Amino acid sequence: MKIMVQGTSSSCGKSLTAAALCRIFFKDGYSVCPFKSQNMSLNSFVTIEGYEMGRAQALQAYAANIEPEVYMNPILLKPTTDHKSQVIFMGKPISNMGAKEYFTFKPKLKNRIYEIYKEIEKKYDVVVIEGAGSPAEINLKKDDFVNMGMAEMADSNVILVADIDRGGVFAQIYGTYMLLEEEERKRIKGVIINKFRGDKSLLEPGIRMLEELIPVKVIGVVPYFEFNLDDEDSASGFKNFIKNGINVAVIKLPKISNFTDFDCFKFEEDVSLKFISRPEEMADADLVILPGSKNTISDLRWLKEKGFDSAIRNFEGIVFGICGGYQMMGKEIFDKYGVEVKEGTYEEGIGIFDTKTLFLEEKRLERVEGTAFLNKIYGYEIHMGITIDNKNPFVFLKDRMDGDCREDRFYGTYVHGIFDSGEFRSYILNKIRRKKGLEERRSEDLTDIRNRELDRLEKIFRDNIDIDYIYKLL
Repeated sequence: MKIMVQGTSSSCGKSLTAAALCRIFFKDGYSVCPFKSQNMSLNSFVTIEGYEMGRAQALQAYAANIEPEVYMNPILLKPTTDHKSQVIFMGKPISNMGAKEYFTFKPKLKNRIYEIYKEIEKKYDVVVIEGAGSPAEINLKKDDFVNMGMAEMADSNVILVADIDRGGVFAQIYGTYMLLEEEERKRIKGVIINKFRGDKSLLEPGIRMLEELIPVKVIGVVPYFEFNLDDEDSASGFKNFIKNGINVAVIKLPKISNFTDFDCFKFEEDVSLKFISRPEEMADADLVILPGSKNTISDLRWLKEKGFDSAIRNFEGIVFGICGGYQMMGKEIFDKYGVEVKEGTYEEGIGIFDTKTLFLEEKRLERVEGTAFLNKIYGYEIHMGITIDNKNPFVFLKDRMDGDCREDRFYGTYVHGIFDSGEFRSYILNKIRRKKGLEERRSEDLTDIRNRELDRLEKIFRDNIDIDYIYKLL
């Protein structure tokens, strides 16, 4: 059995709808697997085997109570510049390609996608397939295996999701439907109107008129709600959470990646989280985070242009660098092989640590666990390069030491997700609370938070869509 979730646009709610269906089918006793043939995102996940995949499919796997596997998202495109993306197939980088080059290469992958999908179908009771962007992108339909092309390969019915919060929801739905070929229209068997605020009864006349215009049933209206985990990419925006107590500021690098590293802070009752683009925005921060980057040298140059380098050196609170942010905090970065920019490029770092980073052609992909200041930590590494001369490593992994620290206020590590550990997050936040005279608190592991959020997601969808009708579509 299978069902496909497509959308009228990016960020309309496809990923969360697919996650909700995975949770519902799992809770109803079925073995469920998510699948998205191609994903574009700077936010990736590392599997236990050390393969890279989209975070949205990892969340959907957790919703289905299974371990994320790379076959759930065979193709991942990670933008490196405005014109190129790193192409990752089955968890490993193939090449950096421009759009034209990739569209020439793409047809070679279609048969492999079909084979991977058919193997999944044999192993699970239900496959929840997610599309990408919109099926009405008529300029991209040739050799499509992401939207209606994937629906045809899987012979799947389709649910169309539309975002009413952006406005023009009926035009979105009608326009998408009318731009499809007749055979493609036949696959759309239901519409979900997502992110609705207000009185549903006021929407009813519009729904009736829409169903007269196109022969597709509106099977649910899902209310607007905050789900604070695993945003697929920056298309959905960087949301600030303002509360009284501790102020956490994340520097919004132009090529920021893996920004789910900070989701955990959103669940702290006394922690504000904001993304900043100017050094003066650091003024009221207690903790400034330098996040990961898909182009570290480019983003380091941007930091210097903005004046963040001197602001970071002079900051009196805590500065924490993760992955690319950690590399930037060192003395130098050397791109010997042209991994990010030109061969032989040398860039002076911010100079907090005495570290030197050499970019290598091989990407390190690994799930890790260990301790930091005797607190349990877990996460993953995903980076090109090695860093040496780290004089005060504070992260102890099973086979090595990682990171650097200085003056009990500057920290850097390669471990993405280090704050997901409730123990370590408590350690850092309580240092700040003591300094500010606030009551100390105990933080919760993000894994526990995630399960609670997924159960909440399941309930919202069960209460607001016609699940019996979806079972008929299966």
